[in-house]
Amino acid sequence: MNEIAKNDYLTCLLNSLSARREDNFLPESQQNEKLSWLKQLRAEAIDQAGQLKLPTTKDEEWRFTDISPLAKLPFKPARTSSTLELNDIQPFLIEEANNRLVFVDGYFAPDLSNILGKDQLIIGNLSSLTTHPVTEIKHHLGQHIQLKNNIFAALNTAFLQDGAFIVAPKNIAVSKPIHLLFIATQKETTNYPRILVVGKENSQMTLIEDYVALQDGAANGAYITNSVVELNLAANAQAQHIRIQRENTNAFHLANGAVSLDHASRYQAANITLGAQISRYNLDISFISEAAECVVHGLTMVANTQLADTHTSIDHLKPNCTSHQQHKCIADDSARAVFNGKIIVRPNAQRTNSSQSSRNLLLSGKAQIDTKPQLEIFADDVKCAHGATVGQLDNEEIFYLKSRGLPELVARNLLTYAFGAEVLDHIPVNSLKHKLEQTVLNQTQSS
Repeated sequence: MNEIAKNDYLTCLLNSLSARREDNFLPESQQNEKLSWLKQLRAEAIDQAGQLKLPTTKDEEWRFTDISPLAKLPFKPARTSSTLELNDIQPFLIEEANNRLVFVDGYFAPDLSNILGKDQLIIGNLSSLTTHPVTEIKHHLGQHIQLKNNIFAALNTAFLQDGAFIVAPKNIAVSKPIHLLFIATQKETTNYPRILVVGKENSQMTLIEDYVALQDGAANGAYITNSVVELNLAANAQAQHIRIQRENTNAFHLANGAVSLDHASRYQAANITLGAQISRYNLDISFISEAAECVVHGLTMVANTQLADTHTSIDHLKPNCTSHQQHKCIADDSARAVFNGKIIVRPNAQRTNSSQSSRNLLLSGKAQIDTKPQLEIFADDVKCAHGATVGQLDNEEIFYLKSRGLPELVARNLLTYAFGAEVLDHIPVNSLKHKLEQTVLNQTQSS
């Protein structure tokens, strides 16, 4: 790592961690033996972070994504200082969701949140629940995400304080979506969203993970969001997970997600990336028992000089599991999109059924898309397929629309919108789907 990186961003964070170590991490009300495991988890994360360096393009997993601009920023952790009112966040509210947890710069905002479904689920702020369902939290928190060789997950865990905690109880189908809204308001800071979701046996839920900024562009300035999500589904549990990243266009967004699937569980995901100057999302899905299934859809839409990188790993550890993945990228102007999708079929994972599709659309001669679908198969009784395409709009399709009376620009915008809207069709929350469709349509109109 160069001297600039060593003396700025990472050093600022490690110095902040040293100060927190002296403060014992926790409020005095939570200083008790029952939470010694949490202090130990943070201490281990600090030690891990201290041994790691920021990744560079010389690292294979980061060779397309240059985050050196981040290393030069002396950004410290955000502080709690929210003065937001409900009217300020009204454009981001989702009418179907009766349970909403709002976090401003990484800190829980109870006045902006709404919890109505306690008869159906355990839900709340992680730091306030650590003395209640402590066994549940201890069993899962920090146990699914890999901290080794992951500087950003280690830093998130080291700074762990507030976060969303959700448990869908056994045999309960949560009737309405759960909205987790993370709002950035402070420039030149780093915030650390954390989410822990547990689906008990035969439970069902829909989760919306939403990252926004109140203002776009220079008015809000640069900041860093470093998030971690851990999700565990027990036998026969089901979860629909919609993740939306629409940070401001000066932001850095670095995120890690880990999903563990038990026997006959089902995980459906839609990941929408629209914002941030530089973004990276790592999603790791592990089949830890037989007969589980995951369906993962993704859409990245970037323009100007944005860079968006999505890395996924679907690990078939057990037999008779199914995974289907479709990821699309749209890049305009001088933007760059990256997709690296890895599917691993272990020696014992016979009768695996897996497919992966990466389709990508370039809207300008300066835009770049790097796609790398990977299959690593160590079993012989499997059904696996993958494919990738990178191209421009089809001239014959444009000609067809022009022959029906549409101007060329309108025809191009319509085809671009249709390309992205195919992924949005998999979002099960109608009001949110319509908002995102309008957002995608607006971006195509400005092309």
